[in-house]
Amino acid sequence: MAEDLQIYNLFPALGFLFKNYKTVLQNRDEFHAFTQVIFKEHLKKLDKNDQRSLIEVFFVRQKEEKSGTNGYFHNENLKNLVLNLFSAGTEATSTTLRWGLLLMMNDPEIQQKVQNEIATVLGSNLPCGEHRTKMPYTNTVVHEIQRFANIVSMNGPHSATMDVTLKGYFIPKGTYIIPFLGSVLQDKSQWEKPGDFYPEHFLDPEGKFVKKEAFMPFSAGRRMCAGETLAKMELFLFFTSLLQRFTFHPAPGVSRSELDLTPAIGLTAPPMLHQICAVPRV
Repeated sequence: MAEDLQIYNLFPALGFLFKNYKTVLQNRDEFHAFTQVIFKEHLKKLDKNDQRSLIEVFFVRQKEEKSGTNGYFHNENLKNLVLNLFSAGTEATSTTLRWGLLLMMNDPEIQQKVQNEIATVLGSNLPCGEHRTKMPYTNTVVHEIQRFANIVSMNGPHSATMDVTLKGYFIPKGTYIIPFLGSVLQDKSQWEKPGDFYPEHFLDPEGKFVKKEAFMPFSAGRRMCAGETLAKMELFLFFTSLLQRFTFHPAPGVSRSELDLTPAIGLTAPPMLHQICAVPRV
């Protein structure tokens, strides 16, 4: 921030370049103010024997370890953790859903199978978390959307906590490592059709959902995405709700062969901009 002010003082005519940046900072400050109110409400009702949220778990650990500002469990870390979960989760979930709708338009047979399962299991009832285990095909389609879309190929930087030798390569302690998740999600030795959208990757011969070790869009290890459980639930609920109410087609005058499945360039890898025709289901 100090560097930005110095540039502005030297070249005030470039002030227009900071307009969007100021909006981002304003939104951040408003979000932090909102979270402070939430933190105070949770702190008033805190019961270590009945921890209802990540915030309350954090506060309990804070009290147990009596962490100061130099520890992990201090309020600044909690504020940034909630901000990261909210901002990163919003971007990743919305981008994955955009891919999901595009892929449903591109393969109406898969879309119909999902809707048939929704009709059988849910009918007109709203989906909830417990339905995920009862809807193996819908669940596998959501997983395959994540695998195929591969919206975050390059994971964030990690650091080696000790000297280690991996496949003949010596990695000294403290070395920054950036995992390439895309190499796993599209590994020919792990997936039958890595370049295709193929939900059967996650189905056994009996049509039951199968977990795959090579499915790691949230990274792996102790530093994997903290919002994985939340993201999986959000994707299932949003995706199921949308296909319960609508059938998605290419826009009038656009054929399926014209749909572009090439990812665009961005913070994540979103699909190319396209128009969607959402037809309400009767």
